[in-house]
Amino acid sequence: MADPLLTRDALRRSAESIIAAREPHGAIPWFPGGHTDPWDHLECLMALQVTGHLAEADTGYRWLARTQRPDGSWPMATVNGTVTETAADSNQCAYVATAVWHRWLATRDREFVRRTWPMVRAALDFVVTLAAPGGEIWWARDAFGQPDRKALLTGCASTLHSLRCGVGLAALVGERRVGWERAATGLRHALRAHPDSFEPLSRYSMDWYYPVIGGALRGQAGQARLQARWAEFVVPGLGARCVADEPWVTGAETCELAIAAHLLGARSAARALVADMQHLRRPDGAYWTGYQFDQKINWPDEQSTWTAAAVILAVDTTAGGPTEATFRGDGLPALLPRAALEGPPSCDCPARRDAPVIRLTGRSSAEAGGASRRSTSG
Repeated sequence: MADPLLTRDALRRSAESIIAAREPHGAIPWFPGGHTDPWDHLECLMALQVTGHLAEADTGYRWLARTQRPDGSWPMATVNGTVTETAADSNQCAYVATAVWHRWLATRDREFVRRTWPMVRAALDFVVTLAAPGGEIWWARDAFGQPDRKALLTGCASTLHSLRCGVGLAALVGERRVGWERAATGLRHALRAHPDSFEPLSRYSMDWYYPVIGGALRGQAGQARLQARWAEFVVPGLGARCVADEPWVTGAETCELAIAAHLLGARSAARALVADMQHLRRPDGAYWTGYQFDQKINWPDEQSTWTAAAVILAVDTTAGGPTEATFRGDGLPALLPRAALEGPPSCDCPARRDAPVIRLTGRSSAEAGGASRRSTSG
């Protein structure tokens, strides 16, 4: 394993900053008093897994198991145990499969996989109900149980990897989820061949690099994609912009870009990105979310748990840890060929597939705005 960019003690302090923000029932919000969404909560659990805080991570999984709804989804946002956005984001729900697969690669704990399998199965069965005829996956089911028929490129790229992780977990427990396999095959094709199927959000850096992290683009195609806009998004010495048209670098996007670069073999560039964003680090191991470099201020005025988590995961990737193996796709079964697709993907579960739509209460997703950093920007 390569020398890590941060010392073991520095990583421990960053993990402890995440734990310090945790609510009593186990949810990890964006920051103390902020909201929790499933995706960023799970990213934090992954960071705890690679820093040895397995008991604390298990508390987070138990919270997910308690709060999963009968249709397999989770609400987009909760604050101190109260649901504040009832709509369900497909990518947020899918990410539990990536986190559990990451845990498997980190610990080889088959009993943990067995315990969490029902939760993963229900979540991905929910996700594939939002598959569109073209293979893309609608981003959300709104508060009234209706799909929001928009596809977000970043969210779909992440969901592609989560579906593949789910197929890998199914193999571990002796099941096969053909509907997930078919959904993943269709989604990969949409991401590669039909970029016009997705909302036009190219100003966001995540739409640029996430097809690499999610595995839709690797090799020469992935390299060409990152090279095409590297100078547009990367600010030497500071990190990567969140959006191309603002003088604002953000720690999480910088570290995710580092993971993408590492997966393509650009290891020196990946390490440089993580090193450059350390100006966001606080003495206690927490990280500011971003830095507005025209005004020379940290903005917003928060230390986000998911930024600390992204740093930990990027460092683990560059050091050759289980996060690298997770996003490289080690041990995952190959996707079905496109010729195997016949009709829309299904969830392999007649009882769940034929169940009536669960109607939720509260605002619709169109009224929400900002429930997740990946809900609004892909």
